[in-house]
Amino acid sequence: MVISLLQTINEVSSKMNSALKPYGISEPQFNVLRILRGQKGNPISLAEVQEQMITKMSNTTRLIDKLEAKNCVRRVINAENKRKIDLTITNVGLDLLKRTDDILTTTENELVAGLTTNEKAELTALLRKLRLIAK
Repeated sequence: MVISLLQTINEVSSKMNSALKPYGISEPQFNVLRILRGQKGNPISLAEVQEQMITKMSNTTRLIDKLEAKNCVRRVINAENKRKIDLTITNVGLDLLKRTDDILTTTENELVAGLTTNEKAELTALLRKLRLIAK
């Protein structure tokens, strides 16, 4: 069962990356932008971004570097703690997310097209339960 789950994760991730490729970002970069958009303009630390990442990665700094080079993310030194860096999403990053929202919704719908509404709800509940057990 674990092998089947890992194979499914790999296939879904591949589809998501293929959908994002024309926009010049990877799935982990998309995840960072999604987290920052959720802050509604409020700054967040790198550590807080890492906590919220779907896939926990040691190279989050490199992801931020790439997004900053694309003008999607802004780093600002924290006013209260000069050793801390705060991150915010830029208008360029917000625009990129707006452009990817529809294609990702379409991709998600394609991935679950063969499932009934009840099956989707059941799958979501089972995956949530498995995540809780795995923690």
